[in-house]
Amino acid sequence: MKIKPLADRVLIKIDEGELKTASGLIIPQTAQEKTQTGVVVAVGEGDEKTKITVKAGQKVMYDKYAGTQIKVEGVEHLILKMADVVAIIE
Repeated sequence: MKIKPLADRVLIKIDEGELKTASGLIIPQTAQEKTQTGVVVAVGEGDEKTKITVKAGQKVMYDKYAGTQIKVEGVEHLILKMADVVAIIE
């Protein structure tokens, strides 16, 4: 399935959280905090007000409660507005 975001939207593949602590303890999925980083998969074309400033393949940080979560081929993704992307991680 191929998804192309519209207007000022960005499709992000959510990074998985750490499964183990530094000391080797396994953290159950229910106790893990939601990550706020991911990799840009696709971007919309922008609109008159908002310019798209990220590209596919870049790692980004986004607002904690932003966007709509979807599953694409069994993998968690997020569709959010460009304004909800707060940083590019280099």
